[in-house]
Amino acid sequence: MQAKHPATARFPCDECPVTAFRFLHTADLHLGRRFGALPEDLRGRLVEARHALLPNLAQAATRFGAGHILLAGDTFDSETPSDPVWRQALVAMGAAQVQWWIIPGNHDSLAAESLWSRLAQHAPANVRLLTEARPVQIAPGVTLLPCPLPRRYPGRDLTAWMAEVETPPGQFRIGLAHGAIRDFSSDGSGADGIIPPDRAATARLDYLALGDWHGRIEVNPRTFYPGTPERDAAHPDARGTCLAVTLPAPGALPVVETLPTGRFHWTEDSLALLPGQDAAALLADRLPADRPARRDQLLRLRVTGRATLSERAALAEAVAAAAPDFAALDLDLAALDTEVEAADLDEIDRAGALRLAAERLRAAAEDPARAEGARRISAAALNRLFGYLREDRA
Repeated sequence: MQAKHPATARFPCDECPVTAFRFLHTADLHLGRRFGALPEDLRGRLVEARHALLPNLAQAATRFGAGHILLAGDTFDSETPSDPVWRQALVAMGAAQVQWWIIPGNHDSLAAESLWSRLAQHAPANVRLLTEARPVQIAPGVTLLPCPLPRRYPGRDLTAWMAEVETPPGQFRIGLAHGAIRDFSSDGSGADGIIPPDRAATARLDYLALGDWHGRIEVNPRTFYPGTPERDAAHPDARGTCLAVTLPAPGALPVVETLPTGRFHWTEDSLALLPGQDAAALLADRLPADRPARRDQLLRLRVTGRATLSERAALAEAVAAAAPDFAALDLDLAALDTEVEAADLDEIDRAGALRLAAERLRAAAEDPARAEGARRISAAALNRLFGYLREDRA
């Protein structure tokens, strides 16, 4: 398959002395992801934030003084993105004053022949689709060694060929690949496709730009994952990032800076409770102080420890009151144990069927002879009963 615009560029000063080279390294944009498990209004905002990454990355490159963006796979979330997704992506990239160098990843591999044919047909001149494993000169004295994925699971190390490639001495060598450097399968079934962590050394690379993992990872001083530029799950980095890379001279160690690029913050936090504490006040102290910024935050709060029925209900009410400020605020109470006090049972009912049901649920929740899972189900039912009655009376 031939791209409309060839991937190899010729420069009038190929023989000029090599100077420092700057570029952005990004990956895993996953354009077209639908976020089906989230509310519809939030899904639309997340989808639009991903499209906005393209001009944001171009602007970041310009500010950094880089004329090139290396995209290490998974530009699209699937091998069948809708026509508006890929067409609008090409338009946004074409409007930027930078060169885009793109390889297929596992989500948008070359197995999707129709996708890459359409991309090649419509790609603007500054969008270079690297669909072959061959050296490409992207600037004077700079050779890129791309490793496009032929299918979702290639079953072999696609970076092996780079070690055999010779380039003119005194020039930069940059690798561009998509895949893992560690096998996470229990039976080692994925080991054939693992990228060796020392590939930069064995292939004499100044820098190896990787994609696949969605967090920023420094494998070694010459090998990096940039992390996805727009998060899709909670991560210690909170916001998406890309990497701004400076190669000072051939053979010298790269200088790598992390640039925040994502709009949304995906975070997890924990809150430990003890009976007698003001759960609502503790929650208020834990929530981000910048209220306007909460609109772009997806926060999952995991609560541990012990709380009474009334304290637990008060915490849930406080979360419900704060939730509209956030893109999403999720309260995880699975690890919070319930301590039942007589006053809580009296609030349910002092006598009658409701009191009897509450007493039975309390006994089942505290029965050491029952399995932990069964005890937690009983405790959850008691908390729900308490919450329903409290809400009804309010």
